[in-house]
Amino acid sequence: MGDRNPRVVCCIGDIHGYLSKLESLWSNLESRIGKDGFETATIIFLGDYCDRGPKTKEVLDFLISLPLLYPNQTHVFLCGNHDLAFAAFIGALSPPPDGSEFSATWTEYEMNQEREGWFKGEGYQDMHVQGRRWGGSIRERLNLTKGTEYMGSIYDAEPTFKSYGVPHGSADLSRAVPKEHRKFLSELVWFHEEEGVYIDGPEGTTRLCCKLMAVHAGLDKSKKVDEQIRVLKAKDTSLPKVEALSGRKNVWDIPKELRDKPILMVSGHHGKLHIDGFRLIIDQSGGIKDNPLAAIVLPTQMLVRDID
Repeated sequence: MGDRNPRVVCCIGDIHGYLSKLESLWSNLESRIGKDGFETATIIFLGDYCDRGPKTKEVLDFLISLPLLYPNQTHVFLCGNHDLAFAAFIGALSPPPDGSEFSATWTEYEMNQEREGWFKGEGYQDMHVQGRRWGGSIRERLNLTKGTEYMGSIYDAEPTFKSYGVPHGSADLSRAVPKEHRKFLSELVWFHEEEGVYIDGPEGTTRLCCKLMAVHAGLDKSKKVDEQIRVLKAKDTSLPKVEALSGRKNVWDIPKELRDKPILMVSGHHGKLHIDGFRLIIDQSGGIKDNPLAAIVLPTQMLVRDID
């Protein structure tokens, strides 16, 4: 058995521009956890704050205000693949550490440029490939995978542009985004880890002390964990695509080399709620209007939703 009164750790799934969901979930978390536990909790946001929903600007205002409003909480803001692309479009990504140009990231995916309608407006010459995809205009409006229509680009970025008062694909977005939002996006972490996080077993029979690892999509099961973590901590923007932020099947499971260790792997991204031992995927909303925004509270593994 572990600590009788471990600190509360709360992991919140992908928000995707839905301010009302975030506000309701936050209120529900406070009431379900209790005032004392909530005010000193570690809150880990799992990334993807923008796109799809109508109020990205207001969501970022909400998140940026939290350290002042809740000074005794610890806040961790992970970077999602949508956030990276947003930052890339407005020039808020740090330059590649190897000294290369962002244009070097285009080559691997250039065969998709016409179909995805990559951005070709002001500043595109110095833009990371994901920024060009994010601010582009996709030709095929139907997303066959989800059975929905794309909103502007392959990233569904049009609502984000509108939340800042500019039309989709406009280079004016870079000037419309406040400096505190640019700073927030530039400082998002790609990977978070911490020791001493507790998790309860079935029916509260055991309480284990674990190391928590949080990354938006997951770690690639085909690559060495240490090397992936090194790249993520360095925020290596020379990569055209960061699998740990945007992968699917390859990052779903905990890598084999970590499976026999008490390591909690927490992610969002996948549009699903999946709790299997030490693997926690918390993204019930998936940025879909009618789906609830969910969070998991540790150590109890209590699930809280905006609709509760």
